[in-house]
Amino acid sequence: MSKKTSGVKIRLEKQRKQNSSVPTWVIVRTNRQVRTHPKRRAWRRTKLKVK
Repeated sequence: MSKKTSGVKIRLEKQRKQNSSVPTWVIVRTNRQVRTHPKRRAWRRTKLKVK
């Protein structure tokens, strides 16, 4: 990470935050209708285009 610029680090951090699962209170509130997150990304399957 020492060789990456601050802009790249900010973009990587945003992607890391977006990759979180659906909160438990949302699952409870929707009676388990919303369980999956459409923006989830697997580190092996999908690579980020961050340069």
